Amino acid sequence: MKILLVEDHLDIAGIIFDYFEIKGFTLDHASNGEHGLALAQSNYYDLIILDIMLPKMNGMEICHQLRTEGNDTPILMLTALDTREDTLTGFSKGADDYLVKPFDLEILEARIRALTRRRQGEVSTNVLIFADLSLNLHTHSAQRNGKNITLNPSQFIILQLLMQRAPQHVSKQALSHALWKDDEPEGDILRSHIYQLRNLIDKPFASPYIHTVPKFGYQLRDEANSEKH
Repeated sequence: MKILLVEDHLDIAGIIFDYFEIKGFTLDHASNGEHGLALAQSNYYDLIILDIMLPKMNGMEICHQLRTEGNDTPILMLTALDTREDTLTGFSKGADDYLVKPFDLEILEARIRALTRRRQGEVSTNVLIFADLSLNLHTHSAQRNGKNITLNPSQFIILQLLMQRAPQHVSKQALSHALWKDDEPEGDILRSHIYQLRNLIDKPFASPYIHTVPKFGYQLRDEANSEKH
């Protein structure tokens, strides 16, 4: 599991790192809000631990910005202030859970595992839809305009992430992590997978859905339909 920790108190961050790395978690750390937002926007994470009081940009602003951009990564917010107003504000900005400092590390771990299980359960029950393209998450099969499309495992993973985030941009790093975790092969294998997926999803049809975002990654965009509005 890969976690982003946005926490400006280095002692607290160090304790969290020591605890979770022993258990096999992978963590990235940001000590200010602007850096935390940049990491969250450009990388794939299973969960974000987000302190509220941060330099440069506070946790509420980060959470709101990510949700506005369509980022649905579970967010667990940390605060030293145990007030009803802070709790309600955090949830209104899109937080999934809330923990008051000081906290028990085992409780933090339990909350993290519960949030990630909940997300996996929600995803597994859905058929994803984008325009006339559908993806069945049980059978790993796709359809576009009534035509069945057979996907290999890598193509399924890429299309699933693109559809979950659509029409938001998905970084190359996020796609690579979804495919290979932290063991990405050498060479531009991702580009080859995207090319093959385009041949299946776009080439037989009048308008393409998979678009390159220069110097960042890819996105699903329905240009034909957007031009009508």
